[in-house]
Amino acid sequence: MHRILLSLVLAVTLLGRPAVAQENVWVQIEAQPTLSEAQRAIRLYAQRLQDVNGFSLDGGWYAIALGPYSRDDAGEVLRVLRSEGAIPRDAYIAFSSAYRQQFYPVGAALNDPATATATEQPEVETTTLPAQGSEPGEEPAAEPEATAAAEAEPERPAIPDESPAEARRSESLLSREERMQLQVMLQWAGFYDAGIDGAFGRGTRSSMADWQQANGFEPTGVLTSYQRNQLETQYNSVLDGLGVKLVRDDKAGIEIKMPTEVVALKDYEAPFAHYDASTDLPARVILVSQEGDRNTLRGLYEIMQTLEIVPEQGERQRRDTAFTIEGRNSRIVSHTEVSLDGGVIKGFTLVWPVDDEERRTRLLDAMQTSFRTLPAVLPASAGLDEEQSVDLVSGLQVRRPVKSRSGFYVDGQGTVVTVAEAVNACGRVTIDHDIEAQVLSSDADTGLAVLRPTGQVAPIAAATFSGGVPRLKSDVAVAGYPYEGVLNAPTLTFGQLADLRGLNGEENVRRLALAAQAGDAGGPVFDAGGAVLGVLLPPVESAQKLPEDVSFAVDAGAVRQALSAAGVEAATGEGGSALDPEDLIRIAESMTVLVSCWD
Repeated sequence: MHRILLSLVLAVTLLGRPAVAQENVWVQIEAQPTLSEAQRAIRLYAQRLQDVNGFSLDGGWYAIALGPYSRDDAGEVLRVLRSEGAIPRDAYIAFSSAYRQQFYPVGAALNDPATATATEQPEVETTTLPAQGSEPGEEPAAEPEATAAAEAEPERPAIPDESPAEARRSESLLSREERMQLQVMLQWAGFYDAGIDGAFGRGTRSSMADWQQANGFEPTGVLTSYQRNQLETQYNSVLDGLGVKLVRDDKAGIEIKMPTEVVALKDYEAPFAHYDASTDLPARVILVSQEGDRNTLRGLYEIMQTLEIVPEQGERQRRDTAFTIEGRNSRIVSHTEVSLDGGVIKGFTLVWPVDDEERRTRLLDAMQTSFRTLPAVLPASAGLDEEQSVDLVSGLQVRRPVKSRSGFYVDGQGTVVTVAEAVNACGRVTIDHDIEAQVLSSDADTGLAVLRPTGQVAPIAAATFSGGVPRLKSDVAVAGYPYEGVLNAPTLTFGQLADLRGLNGEENVRRLALAAQAGDAGGPVFDAGGAVLGVLLPPVESAQKLPEDVSFAVDAGAVRQALSAAGVEAATGEGGSALDPEDLIRIAESMTVLVSCWD
């Protein structure tokens, strides 16, 4: 079924194109060192793909290729089959001149120009050779077409090219960077494994000769201009379907190569020009353009690292007048580079999906080498009329945690108690946004977790746990972050102690008549005198929906036991006289924290 769907997609795409006279090309998907290995691989491809062919190559290798196609159609086939995962990522466009005898399908001769259709075959001048035994000037004897086709060697199209001396002269005009890039391309093609230094010694010359032989050229060890272009075409074939073109953004004052087939300009919101995904590929390009100084650059560096498009894992480098940020998570890889020059800050960010490193690195290289600044600068007012949000910075989403819950300090070293649900399946855990914490313990039975900051923390206050049995129907209050950090300070929610046990008689659980929210879970439950009666548990998940004002808390005794098991000593005291709400709020703010779970 998958083969049929791919065939339909390609058939619709290709049938819609006008016929153009041009040389046939192929999509080479694999090469094998022996005929038996090539035949084994080709049978597997033929089970799910159409137009599968096998050719021998110079050097004793065997190619597996799809085709023949026109050059434009081959690019479309390459793009579609790559996106479907039907062919390897390193498949590329190959020319007929690279192939020799066809071994699959048996008896086929698709690489023979005589078998191509009139609309696909370029016009060539043909001559009739005299039949064997005839004299010059005599009418040649007629030969059966089949015999002539079997005996005649198909001629290659003539390719204007340089002589060895001309090739050396054109090579001498290459810059060091161009010579290094040539070695990079040879390395990518599998013919060069030494250092990239731009020096064409014996190793480089040998790799050039090997590439020439594998691609049907005389192995001179000096690439002609045409051959260098062929190698570059093979090298850049990985970018086929992305539409990499030079884009001039006059408003941002930046010229850079972009994948125009997968991103398109959306809008401007200073200091960014947003080029968002235009296909299903989750790619983005953001141009940076603003006036500023070193302080502005430093501030931009800090802001960029709070954005969702810049994952936290990755290398960061900041200098006085420039910075680069690499970010990577399970979904995306992003690269940002920005510099300050003459009071103007400019740069770009490329966001690309993971597991597509060859295309990403190749595209990034093209963007870096083509980047050029123009006189214009994006005005600071750009985008001010757009809808604003606290979660957005100039149209870019601020990085948010997976979830946030509440917790509170229990000693002077910054140890925090929260609920186990707050730290389950987290890549990392933070306290109050930016304090990294490690999980000392997490107990599913009690529902509690104990955290400790990785650095030094000096809490304003720590909890004092109630040592006695609380009075039924007494006033209680829960401190927490019901909106998971949208508000910068904890909120106090008041209620009553409804029962000393849970609904099923659990003795270490208190039932509260109090309307709490998910973000409040992990927060301290205070008595009227400011002592902690327990830790608020997450809302109960069950088939039966409880009233909104029913909440539960782990009692102080169970919390002290969990702390003791983690090696933490908690303070205990007798409840005092009832405090004014303002005083209770002050105590709650000094010890309640936001606990966040990140990817």
